[in-house]
Parts: sequence; C-alpha cells; structure tokens
Amino acid sequence: MTCTAVVLCAMGLLGGTATAAYADDPKNPPAGTERAGGATADADARRLDDVRKKIDALYRKAEQATDAYNAAKEQVGLQQKEIVELARSIDATQRRLATLKRQAGALASAQYRGGGLPAEAKLMLNVDPEGFLDNATLARKGQLAAKRMISQLSRLEGDLEGYSQSATDRWEKLEANRKKKESARRDIEKKIDEAKKLESRLAAKEKDRLKKLEDELAFEQQQKWLDSGVLKDISNKASAPGKKAIAYATAQIGKDYVWGAEGPDTFDCSGLTLRAWQAAHRTIPRTSQEQWRQLRRVDIKDMRPGDLIIYFTDASHVGMYLGNGAIVHAPRPGRQVTITGAGSMPILGVVRPDGDR
Repeated sequence: MTCTAVVLCAMGLLGGTATAAYADDPKNPPAGTERAGGATADADARRLDDVRKKIDALYRKAEQATDAYNAAKEQVGLQQKEIVELARSIDATQRRLATLKRQAGALASAQYRGGGLPAEAKLMLNVDPEGFLDNATLARKGQLAAKRMISQLSRLEGDLEGYSQSATDRWEKLEANRKKKESARRDIEKKIDEAKKLESRLAAKEKDRLKKLEDELAFEQQQKWLDSGVLKDISNKASAPGKKAIAYATAQIGKDYVWGAEGPDTFDCSGLTLRAWQAAHRTIPRTSQEQWRQLRRVDIKDMRPGDLIIYFTDASHVGMYLGNGAIVHAPRPGRQVTITGAGSMPILGVVRPDGDR
C-alpha cells in the first residue's frame, strides 16, 4: 500500500493541487502568456477533443456490446451441454427400446410355435385340475408381463419423441444464439476498428496530446471525487485473498488491453479482475455486468482493497480498488494495464468477490 501511495502521489491522485504534468494545461495557461496561433490553437484543441469524444464513445459502445456477446456465448455453451445430455438420453432410450422389441419378438415367436392359440383357450382345454391351476398361474403371469412390456414400449417411445423434440428446440436456440454472438462480435470489432482508424489519422504529436487530454480529464474527475470527502471514512484493510488478487493485478501493469483477453499476456477490464481473483482462489463471473449482478454489493464507505468498482450505468467497465483512492484496471484498446484514480470515471457501485470476510 505504501508503494501504491507513492505512485499515486506522483500521479496526483491523492488530492491537492495539480502536478507538474498538468502545469502546462492549454486550457489554463500561466498568467501573462498567450498561446501561439490564437484561434487556430483553439480550433485544434476543439477538434482534438471532438476526436477524443468520438473515440471514447466507440469504445464505450464496444464495451456495452460485450455483455450481449458474452451472454450469447454463455448460452451457446449451456445449450451445447444440454444437447450432449439429450443425445446420451436418446441413445440409452433407443437401446432399451431395442431390447424390449427383441423380447416382444421372442414372445410372438413362442406364441406362433404354440399353434397360435391364446393362453385362455389352452387353459380351458386342459382336463387335468392340477394342470389347469398351473396354466392359470402361467397365463396370469404372461398377461402381466405382456402388459408391462406394452406399457414400457409406449413410455419409451414417448420419451424418445420428447427427447427428439427437445433436441430440435435446443438446436434452434443454439443456432439463434450463435448468430447473436457473431453479430455482437462483429459489432464490437467494427467499433474498435473505427476508433483505431480515428486515432491512427492523428499525427504523433496529436496522439501524445490526446493521451494527455484523457489523463487531464481523468485527473479532473478524480479531484472532484476526492474533494467530496469520500475517502474520509474509508480505512478498511484488504483480506488475505484480496492481497493475493491485488498482487496479481498489479503485476500485470504495462500489459496491453485486448478485447476478450483473459491473460496471461493481454487483458480486457473484466479479464484482469477474473484472473486476479482466480489467483486468490476465488471464482467470479467473467464480465463486468455479471460481476455487478452476481457479486455481493457494498457501500463505497465500506469498500476495501481488492473490492471491484463497477463503472457507468450499464456496468460496462470494472477496476480493482487498491486503497488510497486508486484502482488498477485495463482501460481500453491502445492502452495498457495501469493505476488510475478510482473516481476518474462515473462509479455505479462496489462489489466484493470474497463475501463477508
């Protein structure tokens, strides 16, 4: 935590005045100076900010579509398992049905060999009293066996028909979800490609200015969050699993963001939190939306290092709280896993992967 605090102080995330990195903010030049180019510089700044907003919007839409993609992917996986189970049930039922049909065939053959006379007729023709009673018992048993066989045949045929219909339904749903998954994937990739093209058109200096602009906006949001006094009552310590999760997540700093990646070399935002908590021997949902839906929620004032902060109203981004007002997260394509201010994005809420402990 001490190392984190040092990093945060260097980044200007713990409050106070802006650091030297922001001293030359083009929106707030030092007193007595003027920007060269006047209106041209203002126009360039506005244009760059417009580009930033478009890029940010595209990446946000890609993150939103990720929930639909992962939901469809999960359904595909479940339906594939269900179809495998149905196939096993169909196979077992067909084998039982074949056995019963063989038994029914043997019963029919025995009747044929006996001259085709019904058991009741043979019973009445027997003049021996003891033979009559024996035949009566055998006839009764034969009737019961035949009824049971007919009942089993009917039930198995019904089961087989039901399994076949269920399998057909599952296949139709599987194909529908595969199409949804592919459509969502294409939508995500399209938006990411559009954002990358926008950024690729910028000159090297403009790319540097774009990164600086993003950092400035994150810093401003963090300052507002800190100025609210939100950290005043937060002093909780990380749990033992939380420390392991933090150690894993911070060890990934500098690795590239790649959509859909779960490590070990690249990550997306929820892929990072997933692997970090797996390293702490905790299984959590794959996506930020499911992490928000399924994990236990805690108030911001009760959060502790290792908890996950979910961002935006659609829960489309997640970072891991480190303490001292900071998170580690995988920001977006073109950026690397990094530490930033916990309040640098709109917070939806906080969830705890390791329960009440």
